Order: sequence, then structure tokens, then C-alpha cells
Amino acid sequence: MLDPDLKTIQLNQQEYERYSRHLILPEVGVEGQKRLKAASVLCIGTGGLGAPLLMYLAAAGVGRIGIVDFDIVDASNLQRQVIHGTSWIGKPKIESAKNRIHEINPHCQVDLYETMVSSENALEIMAPYDIVVDGTDNFPTRYLVNDACVLLNKPNVYGSIYRFEGQATVFNYRGGWQRPEDWDKLSSEQKKTARDSDRDWIYDADATAPNYRDLYPEPPPPGLVPSCAEGGVLGILPGIIGVIQATETIKIILGKGTTLSGRLLLFDALKMSFRELKLRPNPVRPVITELIDYQQFCGIPQAKAMESQDQNQIPEITVSELKELINNPDYVIVDVRNPSEWEIGKIPNTTLIPLPDIENGNGVDQVRALMGDRKLVVHCKMGGRSLKALGILKQAGIDGINVKGGINAWSEEIDSSVPKY
Repeated sequence: MLDPDLKTIQLNQQEYERYSRHLILPEVGVEGQKRLKAASVLCIGTGGLGAPLLMYLAAAGVGRIGIVDFDIVDASNLQRQVIHGTSWIGKPKIESAKNRIHEINPHCQVDLYETMVSSENALEIMAPYDIVVDGTDNFPTRYLVNDACVLLNKPNVYGSIYRFEGQATVFNYRGGWQRPEDWDKLSSEQKKTARDSDRDWIYDADATAPNYRDLYPEPPPPGLVPSCAEGGVLGILPGIIGVIQATETIKIILGKGTTLSGRLLLFDALKMSFRELKLRPNPVRPVITELIDYQQFCGIPQAKAMESQDQNQIPEITVSELKELINNPDYVIVDVRNPSEWEIGKIPNTTLIPLPDIENGNGVDQVRALMGDRKLVVHCKMGGRSLKALGILKQAGIDGINVKGGINAWSEEIDSSVPKY
């Protein structure tokens, strides 16, 4: 409830001490701290973004925090998901997060939802909360969270990260870029032109706010945007973006300042630069009336079907079978990972030809020259990129064999001295 009855909210002596630096801020004070205590926030995900976000919301005194996640803590999480510790590896992330939150602030009520958010449960899970914060890392869930927030009329505090870059904004909250007064007189083509121009647009705190579908009207093709597991991410980056999300959440609760509604904040860690883009409601965006099948909407089933078809067309071997071929002169083994991954560890007698080189055509000739009359075996980290490379090579008339599970499987089953990452 963003407009609570503050007369019913009381702070005890411990809370006055705990929040003293807030209480002396004129923009917060006792009234603002009571608003924080009365507020409820749901965080979808306890990964890189959710980790700093949850800790700062708890420290700030948000009274009720909900956490949705079904994953367990993995060693590879600890480089960036700072809410978790080494002792929690192999245990549920939501339990780890709750434990850390209560260490920071025992006054917080923490609700746990150890489940995958879906079209079947999203509205029920989100309904009790004032604000939803999106800490997810995939397009189907982002569209789902967005649409559920629109249907429930709740602010959606959004963030995303990749490698050294991040972005943040606030969706479905008051404030945005207002249309020209004579908008209805414009033709469809004129509307499209106006939407892409700054001409005649003004910022209005009471205007219709944009949502995620204004940023991404259509999802990108599956596999086009690599995951952090494939592309990597600077460990500090989600801390920066997650803290921005926490800041926006607290501003909404307090009703202070100007939020990022209508503004997309872009951050580049390598340049240490921020820039803003105006984000306006798309006048021809579809009206959201119900939750749909978001896997289907994002093309996941079709992509999996095509991948399955590709797998049926391209033969595979296990790492145990690969071990028997390592020293066989009739086979050439190609690693399509990135050079930085190659430096982490490699399988003996392999040659590095990164997937981007195969995609741009340069690597195809390299593979052909390397093979001669020999048979081709290709691997990557887990088997996905090597399958994609083999698909490209097959179109160029080069057949090969994929290594199931990639170098991670090699590390687990054959040689543990090769680092798993």
C-alpha cells in the first residue's frame, strides 16, 4: 500500500536507532521511515541484481520483502551474487537470502516463493505487494513480469546486465513523455515518425507511463542474446544496477524525487559513463488483457524443436568417447569458445577457432584447411555453441561431430585439473 495510514505505523526504540541517518533527512524523516516500514516489495530473482537490491531494501527498513527463486547457490554465483556465501553452496538461494536479510535487519518480514514464476501463479504471487522489482535474466520472464504488473497496476522496477553494460528504468509508473495535443489527427505513418523524434514531446509527471513492451515490442530471436554464462559479466556491474533499482524502489515508496519512468538509464562500466534515452509509450502497442504463454511468445519451443532437429542431423559423442580420439591422427578437434575461455583451460590436442570467426566466414576456411582428409570434432563450454558452429559448417559442406557437454563435462568426467567455470 503506497499510501498507508501512517497513524497505525509505529517505530520502536531500536528502529529509531537503526534508521537514525534516515530520520534526520528532511526527505525521509519519521513519516518516510513509516512509509518504508508499511511498504511491501516483491523481488523476482536472487541473482546478481536481486542480491544487492534485497540487502539495501532490508537495510533501509522495507517492512515486507517477498522473494521468488527456485535455484540453488552455485560456486560460480559468488563472484557477483553477494547476498550468498560459500557455506550456502548447494542450498536454496531464497533460504540463503532470507538468512542474510535477517542478519542485516531482523525487523523485516520475508516471504519465500521457491518456484518459477509463471502465467499460472504470477498474479497470485504479485498481488499482495506494492512494487515488483525484476531481477531476472531472460526474456520470457521479463515479459511475464511486465504484463502481470500492467494487469495489477503495480510499478515494475527493471534492470538488466551483460558483460560491462547495464540498464535500468521504471515501468508502469506515473510519469512519461506526453503526446502532442493534435496526436489523433496524425496518420499512422506520421505517428511512427513522431514516436521516433523528440519534436513536440514534453515530459509530464501525470502522463501514461511506458512498460517493457515499449522498450522491446518484440522479443529477439532465441539465442541471439548470449546469457551471462556464455558472455560473462563484470562482478561489480550487477551491484551498480541493483543499487539503482533499490534507489528507485525507495523513491517510489517515499514519493520523493523523479523516478526513471520514461527514461532508460544506460551504464557502461568500461567508460564509467551514464547516458539516458527517452522512453515513450508506443501508441500502437497491444493492450494487455491476460497473461499468455511467454515461452511460446519468445519462440522458445520452436527454437528447441529446431535445436533438436539439428541434434538429430549432427552426430554427438560423449567426452569418454572423445578421450579415445585425442591422439587419433584421423581426427581434428576444434574448440569454438572465446580466447579468454581458452586461457582458463583446454582439452589436449585441440585447435581454437572461435564461433564468431565461423559465423563471419573466416573460420570456415580455417576449419577446411585444418581438416584436410581428417574427420572433424567440435566442442565448446557445454555443447550449445559447438552445435551452432557445426550447423554453419554443414551449410558450407563440412560435416562434423559435436561433443556433448563440452569442456565442462570433460572437467567433471575425465580431467578435474581442467577448471570448470
